[in-house]
Amino acid sequence: MAIVGAGPYGLSVAAHALDAGLDAQVFGRPMQAWEQHMPRGMLLKSEPQASHLGDPDRRYGLDAYRQYSYGEPVPVETFVAYGRWFSAQTVKKALDESTVTTVGSEGGLFAVTLSSGDSVLARTVVLAVGFLPFAHRPAALAGLPPEVSSHASDHHDLSAFAGRDVTVVGAGQSALETATLLKEAGAMVRVVARCKALAWNDTPVENRSMLDRMLAPGSGLGTGWRSWVWSELPGAVRYLPRAARRHIVRNTLGPAGSWWLRERFEGAVPVTLGAKLAGAEHRDTVRLRLRDAAGEVSTIETEHVIAATGYKVDLGRIGVLDPDLRRGIRSEGPTPRLTRTYESPISGLYVVGLASAATFGPAMRFVHGADFAARRVTRGLLGQVRKSA
Repeated sequence: MAIVGAGPYGLSVAAHALDAGLDAQVFGRPMQAWEQHMPRGMLLKSEPQASHLGDPDRRYGLDAYRQYSYGEPVPVETFVAYGRWFSAQTVKKALDESTVTTVGSEGGLFAVTLSSGDSVLARTVVLAVGFLPFAHRPAALAGLPPEVSSHASDHHDLSAFAGRDVTVVGAGQSALETATLLKEAGAMVRVVARCKALAWNDTPVENRSMLDRMLAPGSGLGTGWRSWVWSELPGAVRYLPRAARRHIVRNTLGPAGSWWLRERFEGAVPVTLGAKLAGAEHRDTVRLRLRDAAGEVSTIETEHVIAATGYKVDLGRIGVLDPDLRRGIRSEGPTPRLTRTYESPISGLYVVGLASAATFGPAMRFVHGADFAARRVTRGLLGQVRKSA
């Protein structure tokens, strides 16, 4: 099996597969997207207890690398270092840091072409491509050149914006933290959001009463029975109707800022709320046209606009797939329903991570879902081996 991507999901699948005795190889530089496409100084929104990569015996969780107190935010730099430590402990001999450029088919197998020029044949491919292929940019910004308009995932070093006027579009953690880091780096920054009010997560409480824990159990996605089900039973989510799954993914843990960010943000970053992007144009500066709930249009002039507007999964945007595989994987729509072992409509091609959220629910949007996905994929592959034996 060839595992495309060495982020939390790819490394977790590799760790489980290798432990099970499968002939697996993982391609990519460990944690590269987290290192290069998250802003320096970022803190993880997920709690430390929900930020473990998956290995069969849970020997290499985040707490084995570094202990964090309950609710203490994890710096992204530490998480990257942890992921690379995990890789060294679990998959070192099966790691090839070459980038996969193309996945095609050849003689009933998958042909995986690498940036080194080499090609590998595999019976099975696991796509663990993370979040980057699915960065969502509002249509209103489509006509702006890249030097004045970008996505939050395009930036690692925000100090380049010192002294510049920047507008951040969005209301979630990415938007609020990006704006805060820009302000702290010396930029003149504002946030524009469609919502009427910003939402903030509650401060986590470690020592809750037994009654409180019964009424609202804790989980990798927060407190409450709904969060517990989506977090701990993603396999059950798959059996829900498609419309219900879509609703769950869209509405669970919606746009909100972390409790620890609020004090740094409020009073430091101006916010325009209830404003929908109606258009944008670029001359000497960027002019954003905003429309409020009453239909009134106003404008904002800025030097650069950053869309912190999340990610929208469309498996057709996985660029490493050759055209035939790309058409096949989208045969049931942009987010086809996967099997219980994460197999796509193309036999032998598996999809994990954010791209699997439409089937297995919101847990797949977070690191917390990596261990479940790794166990399911490995179980499915072992079943196939037994059938062919």
